[in-house]
Amino acid sequence: MMKRFGKTLLALTLAGSVAGMAQAADNKVLHVYNWSDYIAPDTLEKFTKETGIKVVYDVYDSNEVLEAKLLAGKSGYDVVVPSNSFLAKQIKAGVYQKLDKSKLPNWKNLNKDLMHTLEVSDPGNEHAIPYMWGTIGIGYNPDKVKAAFGDNAPVDSWDLVFKPEN
Repeated sequence: MMKRFGKTLLALTLAGSVAGMAQAADNKVLHVYNWSDYIAPDTLEKFTKETGIKVVYDVYDSNEVLEAKLLAGKSGYDVVVPSNSFLAKQIKAGVYQKLDKSKLPNWKNLNKDLMHTLEVSDPGNEHAIPYMWGTIGIGYNPDKVKAAFGDNAPVDSWDLVFKPEN
């Protein structure tokens, strides 16, 4: 079950500390590097209004772009949101600081199954926390599928898409 769960994680992205949050709080500026369209502009405005911390929010469009910037060093980001599939290599390269869990009072509320899954990439959950996760489903029009493939079309699996003999 857990193996299947791990395989269905598609967009598990993780927030990892790159430059240290204490510095961001002192300067009242937080530098974030994230996927395009993951955080609405009004969310950033509300965060600034509630905390007094300005957010400098930069976006990227691929794991490779993020990784190139991180591996070049001194990116200047306090928080980045990499994909799980790239996380282990980036941790091994030393681009992330360890999280100070004493400054994360809601750590105890994180989903234990997700944290266990994340340990494959981040042993001991020292560098990252889950930001989001998801699965892929397929929607179809049963009448159109029957018209195109007949009554025996496999509509309970991805075989309909990936096995041409269907």
